[in-house]
Amino acid sequence: MRYGMVIDLKRCSGCKTCSVVCKVANNIPNNIIWNRVLTEGGNAPDTAGGTWDNPEMQHWPVACQHCENPACTKVCPVGATWKDEQTGIVRQDYDKCIGCRMCLAACPYTGVRSFNWEEPAYYADFALGDADAAKHEKHTVEKCIFCTQRVAQGEQPACVADCIGRARHFGDLDDPNSEVSKLLASREYTQLHTEFGTKPSVYYLV
Repeated sequence: MRYGMVIDLKRCSGCKTCSVVCKVANNIPNNIIWNRVLTEGGNAPDTAGGTWDNPEMQHWPVACQHCENPACTKVCPVGATWKDEQTGIVRQDYDKCIGCRMCLAACPYTGVRSFNWEEPAYYADFALGDADAAKHEKHTVEKCIFCTQRVAQGEQPACVADCIGRARHFGDLDDPNSEVSKLLASREYTQLHTEFGTKPSVYYLV
């Protein structure tokens, strides 16, 4: 089994619902976003690309790519970031993390990992989201975990379940009969930075 995600760029409107529900479900601290929606025109939200007389807008939802050959796990000196061989999900163990940030330096997907420099703070004074969401800790690295707490219960990650454009799909890439495998067999797709040899498990239908 190898869980992966397929994102249909033609259906993604850049509404950022995925970013919001991810943050709530996983009770992510202030100023940290696991699931960003980028555009090709610049670093500011919803920046158009192209030229002034022919503008283009392409949204790219970007989070941890849950690589089959992850660079992050190879450099972590304590095994705090590791790939679950049963699911293919790249996990993060806050209790083991020593805050060296070697994984941030090794990951070719800039910004998908975040570091808690201070004690995690929240806009609400009570925990939001899933009751079994992991507790965030100071001086640790964190990232998208494909909502492992939900997947373990047979549910979809929050970003997939609540995508209003039905642009996101999640399932077993090793199962030829899964929805994600059928989509990849029927549509053209691309991946991020395949030249690095990480073999990401996130695919973008074009």
